[in-house]
Amino acid sequence: MGHMNYVASAEFTPDKTMILNMGPQHPSTHGVLRLLLEIDGERVVRMVPDIGFLHTGIEKTCEAKFYQQVVPLTDRIDYLCPMINNLTYCLAVEKLLQLEIPAKAQWTRVMLSELTRIASHLVWLGTHALDMGAMTAFLYCFREREEILRIFENVAGQRMMTSYFRIGGLALEPPLDFYDRVRKFATIFPERVDEYEGLLTSNPIWKERTIGVAHLSADDGIALGVTGPSLRGSGVDFDLRRDMPYTGYENFKFNVPVRTEGDVYARYLVRVAELRESIGIVKQALDSLPEGPVKADAPKVVLPDREKMKTQMEALIYHFKIVTEGFAVPAGEVYQAVESPRGEMGYYVVSDGTAKPLRVHMRSPSYANLQALEKMCIGKLLADVVAAIGSIDIVLGEIDR
Repeated sequence: MGHMNYVASAEFTPDKTMILNMGPQHPSTHGVLRLLLEIDGERVVRMVPDIGFLHTGIEKTCEAKFYQQVVPLTDRIDYLCPMINNLTYCLAVEKLLQLEIPAKAQWTRVMLSELTRIASHLVWLGTHALDMGAMTAFLYCFREREEILRIFENVAGQRMMTSYFRIGGLALEPPLDFYDRVRKFATIFPERVDEYEGLLTSNPIWKERTIGVAHLSADDGIALGVTGPSLRGSGVDFDLRRDMPYTGYENFKFNVPVRTEGDVYARYLVRVAELRESIGIVKQALDSLPEGPVKADAPKVVLPDREKMKTQMEALIYHFKIVTEGFAVPAGEVYQAVESPRGEMGYYVVSDGTAKPLRVHMRSPSYANLQALEKMCIGKLLADVVAAIGSIDIVLGEIDR
């Protein structure tokens, strides 16, 4: 790579190729990603992603927190799907604790996870279209995303960094009108997806910019660790919700959209189809929602209800001890993977038997998927790099951590 590590501005190399910075301030890099591009005319010859501008040290911070205090940190890794990060971490710790989660909490987790997936895909679709000059789709997508964020605020008191999933279940019983609001949204959303497709799917300019662009073969995708819609767009039929079900996904029926073309258009079609499948799962969760509590019966781990604290001394003592001292988790290690909007999100948690984790490591899909970007872009036009970045739907928060 030589000079590519330190060049800060465009320069010419002896063979007349040009080194170019793309980012970290470029709007289409979706965060703070810097790409060092070597171009020959309009063709990309080499590409080196330069990451780390958004490094937060979250993994190290986890080691200094009680287990329950780590939950708000997980929101901030992939900030477009905070509840799915909450879920992955909670499932990992619940495995170590061997906690049985009530069915109602599991169903509600599935429902909110799929709403989170929809909200994330809406940001992807709106910004992906905007990168290539289609502004209307951006406005339409954020109209529906706003309603999802209002639902999150209704249930968790917070639009984005919800911290609503807790070790042992949910933070609170959902408010009385929550399920009605979700059902209302689930009823209108399929028509809104039709609107998005009406703007883009058969649009000749959109097809010209995406069909045959940034091709990724199934073999290359697997070799590079690509997962999620970016891999399913290359013909690999793999989805953790179906193939390694967690939090009750085995009770839901849904299709896994797959395309074989492996280009930007295929990845677009996969995610749009996922919008329809996710809202179908939300409807199933609403229709089959079990009755019962939303927290596990584990008084030494799960915070007691506020009402109990006012009348029962034992509940007050447990609350005080959990908040001030945390709770010990049996020594051991566990890896828990879920299907995030971008692919396999995994949490590796190691316990030494104390109230604070010895190690928390995140296997983030965007980090692995970003490796495929050079493979997609070598030999292609500089203008297609923007389409390629949008098609793998990276979030820099989970790449840098």
